[in-house]
Amino acid sequence: MGISPPSDGTLTPVLELHGIRKRFGSAIALDGADFVLARGEVHGLLGENGAGKSTLMHLVFGLIQPDDGTIAVRGQMVVLREPAGAKRLGIGMVHQHFTSIPALTVQENLWLAAGRYGAAVGTVAGAGRPDTALGRLRRRLWEGLDPSIRAEALPVGAKQRLEILQALATDAEILLLDEPTAVLAPPEVAGLLALLGEFARGGGSVVFITHKLDEVLAVANRVTVLRRGRVSFSGPVEECTSAGLARAMVGEADAAPLSRPVVPLEGTAGGSTVPTIAGLELRGGEIVGLAAVEGNGQRELLRSLGGPGTAFVPEDRTTEGLIGGFSLTENLVLGLSGDARWVKGPWLDWPAAGRRMDALLTEFGIRASGSDAPARSLSGGNQQKVVLARAFEAKPRLLVAENPTRGLDIQATAFVHQQLRAYTRAGGAVVFYSTDLDEVLALADRVLVVVRGAVIPVLAGASRSAVGAMMLGVGE
Repeated sequence: MGISPPSDGTLTPVLELHGIRKRFGSAIALDGADFVLARGEVHGLLGENGAGKSTLMHLVFGLIQPDDGTIAVRGQMVVLREPAGAKRLGIGMVHQHFTSIPALTVQENLWLAAGRYGAAVGTVAGAGRPDTALGRLRRRLWEGLDPSIRAEALPVGAKQRLEILQALATDAEILLLDEPTAVLAPPEVAGLLALLGEFARGGGSVVFITHKLDEVLAVANRVTVLRRGRVSFSGPVEECTSAGLARAMVGEADAAPLSRPVVPLEGTAGGSTVPTIAGLELRGGEIVGLAAVEGNGQRELLRSLGGPGTAFVPEDRTTEGLIGGFSLTENLVLGLSGDARWVKGPWLDWPAAGRRMDALLTEFGIRASGSDAPARSLSGGNQQKVVLARAFEAKPRLLVAENPTRGLDIQATAFVHQQLRAYTRAGGAVVFYSTDLDEVLALADRVLVVVRGAVIPVLAGASRSAVGAMMLGVGE
């Protein structure tokens, strides 16, 4: 289970956080949290949405400052007031969402990331120190990347590799990864985990934030779980099980993924029909899942399904789903049409919209100070819940979603699945794409594989390996 961790006698701390407290207004994000990262390890950091995982790493990277507590890097107490200070100490961070500038090329983005703290882009690409763990990781990540292509033209997997290269451009030896596998297909996930393990074995150190327990068990040396801003578990991976980690995250024993629903594909809601995909009819009452390796046209296919009665949940909630500086109520109003209940002729009934947003906070379990809270103040998972709540509020006939549970914890993912099933039981139809093949197979009533722009139906009862082979174009 995972890479063999170093023995306690050989652990050399490179990052130590003790008694960390952080409050945002009345919300307590961290409440006396401790965290220790050793040289040569991958340290899994788990927790439900809003548990404080990203906040803890933002403190390490100098994006925010703690209200109380201490931070030490390689045994020296430090005060990190900005990312530049973290970079000087050899700390790099990969955020939940892509930070590369779309209009710039791969090479230009790396130049910008390196700045004055790293060397030339040749070094970023693996030259200069090729025999170090850092050099080997750079070289492996660089393989297949065209330095002259714009970042916006890269498939998602390549964009994620660019993000990691940007973090390494400053000669980082401590790598903070916030949900790095959320948008990757299974083969890409396996490749990234292998690279992280190799980096750690060579002396690098990785903090790996994820909600996917199997990934932590596969790659981590040690695991720390946060719950409501406090550490609920910390120990070597050998002491961990999926069930135990789930209990530490949510405090419940029944947090296992929901089983496949039994929903008839015909006859639901009178057999009402909604738009078609490549000649394949969608019917009210079913969930259709798309399985595909990145770059095969699945996103273009989903985005072609517009029109009246359709609600769309984009993959990137920060650039397409929400306006960070606007309140939750304002985001709700902007995302819905002119026939919403708070539209009174040419006027908007803002109090009514605010009351509805407050109700949605309760219905969807969204952790926010209120409907007037700016969207950017929410954790990533709670932002995703807002996007989903707004989509359901539109009462669509067809819901189209890209990675609808990206960045959500176990409970939130189960809640979204429940909402989607309830929606289809009421006669709606769902088409979604997820980079998590297991989610597609568990949630969808019907699975379609997209390969090079072609849509191939999956026979009922097909195994995971068979679907995976179809995704790779084997046995078409």
